Amino acid sequence: MFGKMMEMKQKMEEMKQRLDQISVTGNSPGEDVIVQINGNKKLIGITISPELAARGDADEIAELTMVAFQRAMEKAENVNESEMRSAAGNLLPGLGGMF
Repeated sequence: MFGKMMEMKQKMEEMKQRLDQISVTGNSPGEDVIVQINGNKKLIGITISPELAARGDADEIAELTMVAFQRAMEKAENVNESEMRSAAGNLLPGLGGMF
């Protein structure tokens, strides 16, 4: 039992490291803002187009950034859930459908 728990902990750590290496992006309409998030749902970067920055409309930049962030977060959540299902299925074959 203890050995199985240690194996599970190691597999979860490996999965977390894999998720750190996966990057997803979310774009605002017109792709003026691009947000990059890793599979562990950590913000990696934000790119704002020079054209949008030149307009200098802070409200527009904030709104487009939120849209892009939400789209990236949805993709990161899907990647994270997929990895969790895969890990659960490999570690506990009978429980794979629970996640």
